[in-house]
Amino acid sequence: MSLTVCPKCSYQRLPTDAHIHAGVCPSCGIAYQKFLDRQQQPAPAFTLAPVPQRAQLLKQRLLELPPEVDGMAFGARAGAWCAFALWAVWFTVHGIDWEIIGSSFLHNIILPFHEFGHVLFMPFGRFMTVLGGSLTQVLVPLVCAGAFLWQARDPFGAAVASWWAGENLIDVAPYINDARELRLVLLGGRTGAEVEGHDWEYLLNAMGMAHKDHTIAAAVHTIGILIMIAGLAWGAIVVLNQLGMLRRNRPT
Repeated sequence: MSLTVCPKCSYQRLPTDAHIHAGVCPSCGIAYQKFLDRQQQPAPAFTLAPVPQRAQLLKQRLLELPPEVDGMAFGARAGAWCAFALWAVWFTVHGIDWEIIGSSFLHNIILPFHEFGHVLFMPFGRFMTVLGGSLTQVLVPLVCAGAFLWQARDPFGAAVASWWAGENLIDVAPYINDARELRLVLLGGRTGAEVEGHDWEYLLNAMGMAHKDHTIAAAVHTIGILIMIAGLAWGAIVVLNQLGMLRRNRPT
């Protein structure tokens, strides 16, 4: 193809360009015909897999089995599941009781993440800085669950991390419940009343919802329990599937 104006860079051919092939732009070097052919080709469309296929892929990832199941590792998972189930019952029957919830060593594990959350969300203003503590202590287990599921391909680990996210909501519930009374002993050893409030006293007052502190706390506690139960159900299915695999692979 011979053109006088390049369709790409709009270069106007000159008489001095006669030594360059008539089908090639002297300026940018493209072949006119190839460039025009590419322009006429439709761009490849980005399409997601059909919903049923995506659901099937998600189900496979949630219940993925390892290449082989070791008897000792299976026993450890089954024992851990029983321990977490008993722990969930313990949290459930005691309700929103800070003496019980705060005495759990899990509270001490998550406390540094809570404090770091205040720093992490500091660029987003005071409200998010205060909320960032409780928000981060719930997000950390969810991030761990995602890492177990998508990076380590360990659905049981992801189920346990999900259980932990529910437990962290239970850990936050007494804090919310204390928004008006301010009797909760804080990190420095003093109550909210002695230090002129705490996180959830500020947050609920900022939203005009301090009068609903007990209702919100009860809802958060209930959601936490439901998430723990969901994590246990997920973990139970994974363990039972691995038990079936272990039995199938057992020498006869």
